[in-house]
Parts: sequence; structure tokens; C-alpha cells
Amino acid sequence: MEYSSIFFLTLLWVLVWGAIGLAVTPRIYLRRDKDVSQTGLMGALIGAAFGPIGLAILWVFTPSYKTRWVLLPGIIVIFILSLAFARADPNNLCVTSGSFVASQLVNGIIIGIIYSLMALGITLIFSILGIVSFAHGEFYMVGGMIAYFMTARWFPGVNPLLAILAACVGTFLIGYVFERLFLQPMHTGEVERPGEYAILITFGLAFFLQYFVQATVGANPVKATRYFDFPIVENALFQTSKGSITFFDAVSIPNPRLTAAVVAVLMLVVLLLFLYRTWTGKALRAVSEDKQAAAVAGINTEGMNTLAFALGSMLAGLSGAMLVQVFSWLPQVGTIASSRSFVIIVLGGMGSLPGAFIGGLMVGLFEAAGTGCIPDPTRAASYIPAYGMIVLTLILLLKPTGLFGKEL
Repeated sequence: MEYSSIFFLTLLWVLVWGAIGLAVTPRIYLRRDKDVSQTGLMGALIGAAFGPIGLAILWVFTPSYKTRWVLLPGIIVIFILSLAFARADPNNLCVTSGSFVASQLVNGIIIGIIYSLMALGITLIFSILGIVSFAHGEFYMVGGMIAYFMTARWFPGVNPLLAILAACVGTFLIGYVFERLFLQPMHTGEVERPGEYAILITFGLAFFLQYFVQATVGANPVKATRYFDFPIVENALFQTSKGSITFFDAVSIPNPRLTAAVVAVLMLVVLLLFLYRTWTGKALRAVSEDKQAAAVAGINTEGMNTLAFALGSMLAGLSGAMLVQVFSWLPQVGTIASSRSFVIIVLGGMGSLPGAFIGGLMVGLFEAAGTGCIPDPTRAASYIPAYGMIVLTLILLLKPTGLFGKEL
């Protein structure tokens, strides 16, 4: 039997027994009047890892859900699939080269952190306002355009920090004005169907921003030059040049991606500190939990809604300002960012900031694994949009609320 056939048969075995465990386990727990939460996830992973023997033991003893009943089978499933893949394609770089695997993992983590920076703003907006902003990608695009024109056209040689600050201020003001003029009526009861209204009005803003930018600056791709240079350092652990840093002579990370990733981590930390350590942040969290109770406590809920939307828009603008030095920039670049952000926030759990961060990491790692391990580079690159959807589908089948989402 060919090794490729062994791999596909192994994959089929994992999927079939995982699906059986997912479908049957909650019903068995329900018949025995036991808690069924997370039992589908537990049954799916135990079935995928141990097949019918594991499921038979699970269904006989029906133990209460514990993390170890999910973690250990998940590791075994990954090991089984990795071993089958290694047997199917023994000459693949993902099998033969440890440095290549390390490089792909590190770059997957870096790009995943960058993706999470895109998703933080839309997660904040949803957690406070309860709406999904379909203009999020356009704020991302506008932030990148402001940073590019500040550094390359309007004020060449200006400190990049001022350009990044300008992008943040510009997108904050656009978000503030838009929320005041168009979303405020939704919260004051002037709109009969606020959910549909929010979708339509943010779609309208997305079209307006995209085509306004295209009409004013054109549709040609632009890209900012590198903002900062690394100091030249050489030692046993890593070496740096102005444009990259290399660890152990094997893993190289471009300067723009690393700086964007560092900013993403810092913004997550700052945002969590703001929400949990400041009065305004606690007020935002109170509004997200119960608007009426927050209003009774003296919190200006309309002001908090405006602040949340403006901050979310600013985070999108900041991510664009950092990534315009990484990717080519077009007025349509926000569409791709929006679709990937939606995948990440649903994967991590709607409204969860840590979930957005973990979801971005997962998508980045899956994309790095897919592009690195598929032998045909052209085919691997064309599959990039599918990797996130595959992991999203699997997670939602096992845990419909996402990784850190709460059941309503």
C-alpha cells in the first residue's frame, strides 16, 4: 500500500470516529441525566484518538468533563496525523529539516499575532455595543494609508511614531463621529430593527471609505518603507541586521513583522489593563454586561458606546499603520482583513479579547503549516484563505461558542 494511501486512510479513521463521538456522546450523557456541556468535544477527541475502544470505555463510565480528557487525546491525534504524514511524504522539508519546521512555527506565531492585532478592535466593539462592524477592514485600510502618506508623501523623513499616532487619531475621530451620527439612534430606540440597521449602516461606511480613498489616492498598490532599524548585534543566540533578526542561524524574522507583532502584544496588555484597572474600563465592562444596570449606577451608556466604537476603530487603524510596511496596500486591502478578522473572533469566542489573540495565533500557525508542508508552493499559497475556514469549522463543530465564548 502506498504511503499516501496510509495517510488518507488514517485521516478518514480520525474523522469518522471523531464524528461518531461528537454525535453520540452527548445523547448518552443526556439519557443518564448527566451534564452534557463539553461532552461532544470530549467524545470527538477520544473517538479520533482511540477509535471504538476509547468511545466504548467513555460511554460505559461516562466520566465528568475534565480538561485532561480533551488535552491528552488532542495531543495523540496530532501525533498520529503527523506520523502518517511523515510516512506518506518522507522527503518533505517538514519531515527532514528541523530548522525549516522551527522557522515555519516562529513565522506562524508572528503572523498569528499580527492577525490578532487586526481582530482586537472588532472584538472590543462587539463586546460593548453588541454589533459587528463591517467597516472594520476599511478603518484598517485608512490607518495604513495615513501612515504611508505621512512617511512617504506628505512629510518624508518624519518620525514613524508620529505617523502611527496620526493614523490612530484619524481613525479614532472617524469612528467617534460615525458612532455619534449614525449608531447613536440605534441605542436610543429611534430604530425599530437595530441589528439589521447596524449591518447596513456599517456596510455603507465600508463602501464609502473604500471608494473615497480609491477616488482620492488611486488604486495603485503602495507600501511604506521600514519604520525602524535593528541595531547590529552578533552573538551565539541571535544576529541582527537593520532589516531582520536571525536566531541560531536558522530562524529569520523580518523587522516589520516583528515590530508589528510586538505592538500587537503590547496593545493586548494595555487594553486588558485599561478594561480591568481603570474606572472608564470598568464602566465599559459594566455596559457590556448590562446596559440598564450600568445606567442605574450612573454610567453614561451612550458615551461608553461611542468610546468603544472609536477605540475599536483606532485599534484597526493602528494595525493598518503597523502592517503597511509589511504588505502592499490597496483601497481593497480591508476586505481581506475583515474576512480574516471575522474568522478569528468567531474562532476565539465573540467578545473575548484573549480569544481573539489565541484565535489569531491558531490561524497563523495553520497557515504556516499548510504553506510550508504542501509540496507545491503555488497550490499551497492559493489555499491560504481556506486554512482559517477549516480550523474554524472544526472548532465550531466541537465547541459552537468558540474557544472562549460564553453561552447566551
